[in-house]
Amino acid sequence: MQTLLVIDDEASICRAFERAFTSESVTVLTAKSGAEGERLFAEANPDVVILDLSLPDTSGLELFKRLLKLDSRVPFIFITGHGTVQSAIEATKLGAYDYLFKPLELDEIRMLLNKAFNLSRMVRVQPVLAESDADEVSTGDAIVGRCNAMKEVYKAIGRVASQNLTVLLLGESGTGKEVVAQAIYHHSARSTKPFQAINCAAIPDALLESEIFGHEKGAFTDAYRQRIGKLEQADGGTLFLDEVGDMSPMTQAKLLRVLQDQTFERVGGNTPIQVDVRIIAATNHDLKQLVSEGLFRSDLYFRLSVVTIHLPPLRDREDDLRVLAEYFLRKYSNEFGKNIRTIVPETLEVLGSYHWPGNVRELESVMKQSLLTARGNILLPDFLPPLGDVHDHPQSPSDPQFLAERFVAERLEAGTDNLYSEAISIAERQLLRLVLTHTSGNQLKAATFLGISRVTLRSKLKSLGIEASDFSSPH
Repeated sequence: MQTLLVIDDEASICRAFERAFTSESVTVLTAKSGAEGERLFAEANPDVVILDLSLPDTSGLELFKRLLKLDSRVPFIFITGHGTVQSAIEATKLGAYDYLFKPLELDEIRMLLNKAFNLSRMVRVQPVLAESDADEVSTGDAIVGRCNAMKEVYKAIGRVASQNLTVLLLGESGTGKEVVAQAIYHHSARSTKPFQAINCAAIPDALLESEIFGHEKGAFTDAYRQRIGKLEQADGGTLFLDEVGDMSPMTQAKLLRVLQDQTFERVGGNTPIQVDVRIIAATNHDLKQLVSEGLFRSDLYFRLSVVTIHLPPLRDREDDLRVLAEYFLRKYSNEFGKNIRTIVPETLEVLGSYHWPGNVRELESVMKQSLLTARGNILLPDFLPPLGDVHDHPQSPSDPQFLAERFVAERLEAGTDNLYSEAISIAERQLLRLVLTHTSGNQLKAATFLGISRVTLRSKLKSLGIEASDFSSPH
């Protein structure tokens, strides 16, 4: 259960947050003054705080400074009017997560809160090394596995966590790079300092530089005010750069400077800013191959790979498939109110025959879907969803309709809790096929049409099992 604390003297705003975000997984607490907010913060230990800059008994900025002394790791999101923009910017310099302008837009708030809750979980919940046969299951993230390759990962975490070194995590999507980054942070001397995370593949190239380094007012067309980047917010702590292989050349050059002398300039600025930040980077790309193709700077690669940790794909983890399946079974049986503790050999045989392109993340999703339809107290093969359903759905790629109503109805009937990702995967598969057909397999042209980098395109093609060469025109 996550807790959201809203500190705002406008009763209508407090009620709006309660109506919009109270759920089985989120508790919303409200306070109409700084004093009440400070009391609730100390008592409830909230995961995320929404804070108005104008309060009847104190300024939001002063209250923020006091609350930071109680717990500096909580993401704070400020509510501000245009007259208090400078105070909101000052708050982000001190470590606030972000700020929103009145009038508030629900979709914008929801998106920002989802990111803030995820960051709060990463910062405040230390991943545990879980045992497959333990009765108690961690409610947070866990690193599960007994194979030799995972034992080497555990040793590496222990060796590097306490050292102030840059770490590069390599592995396919879904192998657990984010959880390993969390473990390194929590076991480091910076564990009480800020932690910021950015998925470089999820942010357009034009915005990624600003997201990391911030920008000055007037730096580009929509830069109406100064923005403090995640690097500056992480000062004294750790910055996790996921999918670092998707960075543009310009962003790579600025990151190299940070690694060399811990200085940078905001976009549109010319004043060097000094920071003390540890970088943990991760990628599912072969960076050596990208270096050879001129898509990634060799000097940046060498700076990032001071310490490299390789996370093995699930298919190479010996008996860990059973260990992980049993762990997820216990974890989600409790959560879904089921009493299933046994996986029959026939079910394990079906799971073992699949190649798991989505690795541990995909296995977790499969186990959750299985429990939604399971009956009795053992997990039978009949309860498993069609493995690879997202990647191998029989919908024709020539069908101009991205999603058939039949597909949505089937997945809803099956009790899926991952429909958005499944639908996006189908839409991506069809879109990429159509564009590659148009470009006769030319990836550079396809990336240009799609408005994404060639590296991102290659990653998506790999994850979806699409070969660009299949679309080349015959000679």
